Amino acid sequence: MAEKWKHTALLVIDMQNDFILDDGLMRVNGGKAIVPNVIKAVEIARQRGILIVWVVREHDYLGRDVELFRRHLYTPGKEGPTTKGYLGAQLVDGLVIKEGDYKLVKTRFSAFFATHLHSFLRSNGVNNLVVVGVQTPNCIRQTVFDAVAHNYQPVTVIVDATAAATADIHDGVRLGVNSRMQLVTHFPSSVNVGVGFSGGCAIVEAFFPEEI
Repeated sequence: MAEKWKHTALLVIDMQNDFILDDGLMRVNGGKAIVPNVIKAVEIARQRGILIVWVVREHDYLGRDVELFRRHLYTPGKEGPTTKGYLGAQLVDGLVIKEGDYKLVKTRFSAFFATHLHSFLRSNGVNNLVVVGVQTPNCIRQTVFDAVAHNYQPVTVIVDATAAATADIHDGVRLGVNSRMQLVTHFPSSVNVGVGFSGGCAIVEAFFPEEI
């Protein structure tokens, strides 16, 4: 089983307290509801021997590495969203980084932007990605599009292990890129599913999961 999935990685994006908890500084309204499915996705990945990459935001206390439009959230004496070393930056309860997993820190929407994610994945033989987490119109979409630009194929988005501020926004993002997606009804049992485009790359949308 592990041999079959050795070229696949699961990206778990921004499942941190500040994005998920009710009192989180950057709470994504739909985030809490998907926690059980994200936990299940991680469990299945471990069973299959899939590399798990925990993609998290961590920022300087003064916000010097954050986007300009968010700088006002970081002031001396006031903890900003996902500040490194603070509770808000920690993974939500139920999600744990274990031996063999990999943690990647980003400071922008895309997990590929100004990080070493691409070189890390390639050096570990990964060319297929499964994506879960928050939130769909920002970090999920940007990461997926950058993955396609880097020629990962397929790129699978588990739609009920991803979320946005509202169901309409979540569904709107899906519909907006529908021509690039194939709908399937289970956690992928194969790494060769998808609809080819842009030189053979693919995005696959999956509903989570009816089977392991």
